[in-house]
Amino acid sequence: MKYIFAGLFMIMASFCWGQDMQEGFEMLDKGQFAKAEAFFENILIDHPDNRTARLCYARAIGLNGQEAQATAIFRQLLEEYPSDFEIKLNFGESLLWNRQYDEAKLYYENLIKEDPKSFAAALGYANTLSNLKAYPEALEGINKAIDIDPDSPSARLSKKYILLGYGSVLTRDQAYLEAEKAVREVLDIFPDDFEARRALADIYINAEAFDKAEAIYKEMNGSASEKVTALNGLALIAHLKNKDRKALTISKQALRQSVAIKDSVLKVRTLERHVQSLIWNSKYKRARRPIDSLLGMDSNHKSGLALKAMLNTYMNDLREGLESYRSLLEIDSSSFDGNLGKANLEKALGRVPGALESAERTLEIYPNQKDAEKFKGDLLRAYAPVTNTEVRYSFDNGNNKAYSAGTRIQLPLSYRFSINGGYIFRETENTDLNQSAKTHVADLGLKYEFIPKIKFQLSTGVFAASSEERKSDQLQLKAGMVVEALKLQFLDFGYQREVQNFNVQLVNESIVQNHFYINYNLGTNFKLGWFAQYFHTSQNDNNSRNLFFTSLYYSFKAFPVIKSGINYQFISFEEDAGAIYFSPQRFNAVELFLDILRDNERIDPGQFSYALTAATGLQFIEDLDKQNTLRVRAELGYKFSERALLKAFGSYSDIASTTASGFAFTEFGLSFKWILCKEPAFGQ
Repeated sequence: MKYIFAGLFMIMASFCWGQDMQEGFEMLDKGQFAKAEAFFENILIDHPDNRTARLCYARAIGLNGQEAQATAIFRQLLEEYPSDFEIKLNFGESLLWNRQYDEAKLYYENLIKEDPKSFAAALGYANTLSNLKAYPEALEGINKAIDIDPDSPSARLSKKYILLGYGSVLTRDQAYLEAEKAVREVLDIFPDDFEARRALADIYINAEAFDKAEAIYKEMNGSASEKVTALNGLALIAHLKNKDRKALTISKQALRQSVAIKDSVLKVRTLERHVQSLIWNSKYKRARRPIDSLLGMDSNHKSGLALKAMLNTYMNDLREGLESYRSLLEIDSSSFDGNLGKANLEKALGRVPGALESAERTLEIYPNQKDAEKFKGDLLRAYAPVTNTEVRYSFDNGNNKAYSAGTRIQLPLSYRFSINGGYIFRETENTDLNQSAKTHVADLGLKYEFIPKIKFQLSTGVFAASSEERKSDQLQLKAGMVVEALKLQFLDFGYQREVQNFNVQLVNESIVQNHFYINYNLGTNFKLGWFAQYFHTSQNDNNSRNLFFTSLYYSFKAFPVIKSGINYQFISFEEDAGAIYFSPQRFNAVELFLDILRDNERIDPGQFSYALTAATGLQFIEDLDKQNTLRVRAELGYKFSERALLKAFGSYSDIASTTASGFAFTEFGLSFKWILCKEPAFGQ
């Protein structure tokens, strides 16, 4: 933040004013410090002891970047003239040039005691407190300076920057109403001040009051630079409102208008926003060209490195992105983008301790920063103990009904190892047959991450069933590997032993299935994705099944997620089990689907999440005529806090992959997720 000390400079008139020094004083007044330095240096050749010339020379070199030398001259003058108050004022200002704010604070306090009516002392003290970020005290100080000289433009200017600094700190601490009040006080003093309006828009953006921020930027119709700055802000707001196409349109407009401005820093910022907009819209090839251009001119270009890291992140080139952030931090260790970006990529790569360390580093440099605090909190909660409790009710057109309730708890014991356990009770009945059955499933499991993104899962438990016809106990087991370490790919394979309990008849048959399965998902950087699943199942009734499912889909939007595509499913049983369960030798189904998802992980407390899957198509059962199919699943959740989420869900399906043709199944349920602690139980 830049502070103006013009009040002190006016005092120099009493020293520097003289026919032979008037030209030098005017140089100082106009900010021509190099010329003033040469002017007074020439005077001192002939008059080395002239106090006025020495004082003006010290001011000239101090304001021209030689702060330490200026302070030394003032200190020498104080030794020669210990009671000269004007020299004391200049010495105090030189402490600020040298950023010796703690010493300056004590020094100005003594000056104010010496002369409580000194405007220059009051102004210098207020600016010192502002540099120390003691903004409430600085405001008291500047108001006292204004009381002494109500018409001083320098005091009003200092008050502006004190209020803007205070507003920035309040925004960082998420005290948005107080921050708005501080910035609006600036606008009361300077009604059309561009910096104040931009600060007010920034407050609204941080408070997620995007419409208010948008209105502020749309009112900015000043200079060409102001218009470009406003367009950059509007592009960001469009992105934050999940309108990335609009963001790109606005950034293009800003880029065109930036050609006419002379501000080189703003030109780079405008190019940066345009590249960001291209990345947000998955136009990666077009984004790479300006990034390469920036880095071609300077391989250590900070904006170029940050944009390269962002591009690699969006393209899932995580290791390359991490290297770019490391290069950025070698140049600027305090870079916010570098530190928090590095934390995000380390998290994505499964390097949790490193991600936390980078987040802590970010918060050391930017205390209470909203995004860094959220990142750290989300990451710690991801490894905290969590419970999921669920109740369900279902029925079908075969007069089967079922009620179930269950709970599951997961307890991480380290960033790589966790244990889990669960219990489910289910009661099913058939009103036509006047039969019912109850089942209990209890299991314990573990997950272990050998290396980041490669996990082993194991769970084992007991399935107990009872009905009027029989009672049985069976072992359930699941073991598998999950591999997420491949770029844009997910692989899940393993073995599962489970007991069928869909209806009373299946419970009575006590059919045990042994599944050997593999799931594979491939993403792309052009929004197309492919998922494939294969199950080979052997059963204790000497039957076996092969199931293949594949889905080709296109993602239209990232948040809320909107994707659509085509599914194909094939099922083949070795033997037809007749009326016991649906077991065709050939079953084919093709359907078109639409998914809409507002994930609870990406919403704030007090907001709703939702999900909708709708699919329709045709199924072909052996040699029967084709049949229409319909599947719908809907979900609505409410996030009470970062640790508590309630969901209601319902589904309907008439696809015959689990039972005979003509089948229709409906289900409703509630689930409640509760993260038991704010952070891992095993500590950090």
